[in-house]
Amino acid sequence: MFLGKSFVTFAAAACVLLSPLPAIAVAADGAPVDAALMAPTADTAVQLQIEQRLRERTADADETTALFYLSRAWRPVWDDPARVDALVAAVESIHVHGLDPADFSPERLRRAAAEWTTVEARAERELLLTDTLVELLFQLRHGKVDPRTLYREWNFTPPPNPYERAGDLAAVLQAGDLRAAIDAHAPDLPLYRALVQGLAHYQALAMLGDWPKVAGGPTLRPGARSARVPALRERLLVEPESGLDEATRRSSHYDPALVEAVKRFQAGHGLEPDGVIGAQTLLALNTSPARRVEQIRANLERLRWVAADLRGDRLLVDIVGYHADLVLDGQPVWESKVIVGKPARKTPSLRDSVVNLVFNPKWVVPPTILREDVIPRAARNPGYLASQRLRVVDRSGQSVDPSTIDWGSARQSGFPYRVVQQSGADGSLGRIKFALSNPYAIYLHDTNARSLFGRAERALSSGCVRVAKPAELARILLDDPVSWSAEALEAALASGRTRTVGVGRDVTVLLHYSTAGLDESGRLQLRNDIYDYDRAILDALAARRTALTR
Repeated sequence: MFLGKSFVTFAAAACVLLSPLPAIAVAADGAPVDAALMAPTADTAVQLQIEQRLRERTADADETTALFYLSRAWRPVWDDPARVDALVAAVESIHVHGLDPADFSPERLRRAAAEWTTVEARAERELLLTDTLVELLFQLRHGKVDPRTLYREWNFTPPPNPYERAGDLAAVLQAGDLRAAIDAHAPDLPLYRALVQGLAHYQALAMLGDWPKVAGGPTLRPGARSARVPALRERLLVEPESGLDEATRRSSHYDPALVEAVKRFQAGHGLEPDGVIGAQTLLALNTSPARRVEQIRANLERLRWVAADLRGDRLLVDIVGYHADLVLDGQPVWESKVIVGKPARKTPSLRDSVVNLVFNPKWVVPPTILREDVIPRAARNPGYLASQRLRVVDRSGQSVDPSTIDWGSARQSGFPYRVVQQSGADGSLGRIKFALSNPYAIYLHDTNARSLFGRAERALSSGCVRVAKPAELARILLDDPVSWSAEALEAALASGRTRTVGVGRDVTVLLHYSTAGLDESGRLQLRNDIYDYDRAILDALAARRTALTR
């Protein structure tokens, strides 16, 4: 609702007081409606019915339909049978986007298409068809599920308001090819197109049943012989690019050809391509085609939520892909491996921006790490704080002798101090911190544990994002090659002095969780769900919508 009381309700009430039809109406974009649209027509009775039914809607109903009809003086729009057929066809094919046609009651739409007998039936039919198109366009572009119901910190760009959507609806209905105009509402992104293709592929495989399972057991390494190898061969023969020879399908030798097939499989699922069959590779191998269908549906929905933010300048942190890239003026200018939060301390999905850079940052230990890591370790080992260069300070910043603190009871009784790590390349934040604006103490930073970037699976931090190439990113964001050349930046870092510097280029930062991505060759990559988020999305997609309340 807008301005406390619905604008549509206010306008409709004024119309009732002044005349059977509104003397003046305003289009969704604020422009006056063409006077020709206001002239009485043979459809006047239907117009009155449409107006009346829209005025009777509840306060929480979506206003897009009402604004659309207000802009055209309540005139009907579905008199062309071909237009109705195009809408029904679009509904019936919505499954190719991972959405459910049953949400739109296609049988009811077909019945409504034939209901022309009375004024009341025509008005009901009008609103049913228009409401269906409104919801169809919304789900295609913005998703069915409201992500705010799943993630309390969600702050990506929200969908447009009903005024904007009413204008968009009018443009779609004016298109020469309604079906094509509807399809064009889906996100125009390479990953989205790859997911749609992948969905069709795995749906076809799922119809054939499950593929062979590889039994659990000890880690299987190249060159080994195992009774599990034939099942591994059978499983990988299903893959279109396995390169395996049918003649060796019963061999128990984990030979070089099979190792290469495993490596290709691992690379296609975001795993270390080392040919070693451990727990994560086994999980990916044994994930059924039906489960891959579900995974793709969850990721299509995720992509609809954030598609609007994937345009223009943006620094995207792909949480599950352990990768970040920066796009400026439509061109990729930087990319880096990253380390993200472990499953117990997840990196949240956020839309944010870099507010400043901190050179040689001090690290104030966050409350969760203090409570769950630092205090227990200090209680077990009196020398722990010194070994990590951690210092205890009171509220005035004065140092406190750690030996005077009862560490054993600190977690239960509360801890009135801060623990700070002094700056330095060997500090937890490394030499550069990219401060963000969120209230969760989540930011990007350098690290003193650079060897961890060599791992394929890098969910290892306490929530913040560690960046493998921080100096390159800093120079781009400073956007001042004269004052901040590579040499000047290195000199500032080498000084050891803590310094805060404003960014020269404002860039949107997106921390985005997705269990699907594109590999370096542009092929679809399906990854393990490290935070176990897919199921909640699928459950929400399965819930039926009973009313339009956006």
